[in-house]
Amino acid sequence: EVLGIPVTGASDDFFAIGGSSLAAAQLTTRLRTRYPSAAVLDIYQQPVLRKLARRLEKSAQDDGGTRFVEPVPVRAKVLQLLLLVPLFTLLGLRWTVVPAALGNVLPYTWLPTAPWWLVGALALVLFSPPGRLAIAAGGARLLLRGLRPGRYARGGSVHLRLWTAERLAEFSGASGLTGAWLERYARALGARIGPDVDLHSLPPVTGMLKLGRGAAVESEVDLSGWWLDGDRLEVGAVKVGAHAVVGTRSILFPGARVGKRAEVAPGSAVTGQIPTGQRWAGAPAVKLGKAKRNWPKERPRKGTYWRVMYGVTGFGLSALPVLAGAAAFLAGRVFFTPDAPLAGAALALVPATLAFGAAYALLILVAVRLLSLGLREGTHPTHSRVGWQAWTVTQLMDRSRETLFPLYAGLVTPVWLRLLGMRIGRGAEVSTVLALPSLTTVGEGAFLADDTLTAPYELGGGWMRIGRAEIGRRAFLGNSGMTAPGRSVPDGGLVGVLSATPKKAKKGSSYLGLPPVRLPRSAADGDQSRTYDPPTRLLWARGLVELCRIVPVFCSAAIGVLTVAALCALDGWAWALSGLVLLAAGVAAALLSIVAKWLLVGRHRSGEHPLWSSFVWRNELADTFVEVVAVPWLAGSVPGTPLMTAWLRGLGARIGKGVWVESYWLPETDLVTLEDAATVNRGCVLQTHLFHDRILRTDTVVLREGATLGPGGIVLPGSMIGARTTLGPASLVMAAESVPDDTRWLGNPIEAWRP
Repeated sequence: EVLGIPVTGASDDFFAIGGSSLAAAQLTTRLRTRYPSAAVLDIYQQPVLRKLARRLEKSAQDDGGTRFVEPVPVRAKVLQLLLLVPLFTLLGLRWTVVPAALGNVLPYTWLPTAPWWLVGALALVLFSPPGRLAIAAGGARLLLRGLRPGRYARGGSVHLRLWTAERLAEFSGASGLTGAWLERYARALGARIGPDVDLHSLPPVTGMLKLGRGAAVESEVDLSGWWLDGDRLEVGAVKVGAHAVVGTRSILFPGARVGKRAEVAPGSAVTGQIPTGQRWAGAPAVKLGKAKRNWPKERPRKGTYWRVMYGVTGFGLSALPVLAGAAAFLAGRVFFTPDAPLAGAALALVPATLAFGAAYALLILVAVRLLSLGLREGTHPTHSRVGWQAWTVTQLMDRSRETLFPLYAGLVTPVWLRLLGMRIGRGAEVSTVLALPSLTTVGEGAFLADDTLTAPYELGGGWMRIGRAEIGRRAFLGNSGMTAPGRSVPDGGLVGVLSATPKKAKKGSSYLGLPPVRLPRSAADGDQSRTYDPPTRLLWARGLVELCRIVPVFCSAAIGVLTVAALCALDGWAWALSGLVLLAAGVAAALLSIVAKWLLVGRHRSGEHPLWSSFVWRNELADTFVEVVAVPWLAGSVPGTPLMTAWLRGLGARIGKGVWVESYWLPETDLVTLEDAATVNRGCVLQTHLFHDRILRTDTVVLREGATLGPGGIVLPGSMIGARTTLGPASLVMAAESVPDDTRWLGNPIEAWRP
């Protein structure tokens, strides 16, 4: 029925007789009517029908019964809105300090003034790493006093206290701390951090973290120790033993334990306990064998000099916008007049905005190129010149894709990355990649999707390993895909969404999941003039549309100017009312992104669009309004609130009552349906499109009533999550996959979750 051809016998191979990844997902959906725990992975691992049947019979299990999921209480929503006022006021105080400082030194009567002692004290508390740390850690300690591991109600008092503590960390700027400041922040929160620890990820605000002597936690590891499972908040401690290593982009579940000298591979999801000296990988993590310990036996001496350099550099990185802002002020000051400040600011808007962007890009460019000198492959002490250079370049590249977002996922992206030192072939398409540019090679016609990670540094035993990564000719690295040092995606190869490049990937082969599984796939035949070889007229047309990405940048700058003008007009009341002013600015930014979306693309519908088509370019332009205007002003700061759901509804998403949404990554919002009481945790992507073979394919994503998508989960187009069904953290739902009601799933790709 799925393939439309007769099956000759039980020895037939599903893929040999015409099966594809899409057909596998469709077959899995039908199998689940009889075998609720059937998984797409079953078909990939046992494609012979006889063996598949045996596997399904062995894995058959009863479901867990129907579970009622309570919607988010109205009381919780009201309290969140009330709590946002003081939180935005904390942020607003920053906005009042800067004009007051400028008013003390510049001859503009319309600028406010304040005693220098007050300006200095507020600047120390609000901008310096110790001040930001003290606000976040002190507030978290007060808010979470008495919190213990356990299960709590979504929207209850404990959940709201935890939500407020995390927002406080963000609004105070503590979530932007890097380098040596992270260890100090962790200890201030109550975490137990042993000596010689390398911590490169944010600690949990709960303080429920223990890192043993010499442990290493790489970047972007989720140590939060909590997540929402339907209407239940699961909270637990996280422990990493002495000399253990946790790889980048991994997630440790509440209660996870990583034993001494154990290793967790990048992208893994640790659900329980990892014994001493073992290496685990995958989502969920499974044992691979003994820990490799491919590091020098002797731990390098941890000198004070480089430790201080990490701390100073972390503070210096946060000052980059200040330096770019100075350039913007110099470019715009000729337009300011004592009697017409708003008119002068309007005239200065364009040159000042362009000056800021150019200065910031120049700072990034010069810093990355200088710090890439002498950045050689191999193993180096983490606290050394090369280790510090690799870490700093990574930080700069991360800031680049945030602040200079319009430069990414466009025609200018390869040019920008080449300037930074990356080797990129002709016709390559690159989105928001995070890489060490001097150690990354991208082949001709390759495609790197959103949030890809190439050539990241690796930590262990006080050492840092860096190496080259290569994306071959016409290869594809999917959303959140990773290519580790020393690995390469071969020519014509594909590494799917949320997947890792295998060690020995074969030319033209496709891989999916963690650990990666080879899957059969045939490339789609498309019009080459619309995919790889566009005519000159399409190059010019796309260039003109992408040039319009400067418009949302000007819009964001204009909102900033109006915000400062409002605060200046309030004079002595600015300190108290700054939060309301910023909230109003955020709402205006959100509304602007909604208007832009409807004007540029209208209502999204399921279908296919080649790369070189107007829809794709306009869709990217609408996304720039989201990322440059809505996210920094509002959406990125209000996860789980009624403001978030209202904004997403305005963009076209169908969202029911009592829904909890922490992620704004809904690319084609009209294709998303979240029914009553559904939950979307932090870092999730409701991936309504795929870009294989340079053809944008869009389809719906549906979460039925009470369904849950765990932290870091991704749901691919055409999929449906059944009512009251839970997908655990770091899970991947395949395209066109339908997950039954009242079931629990975990994995990349998902399998039945058997705790």
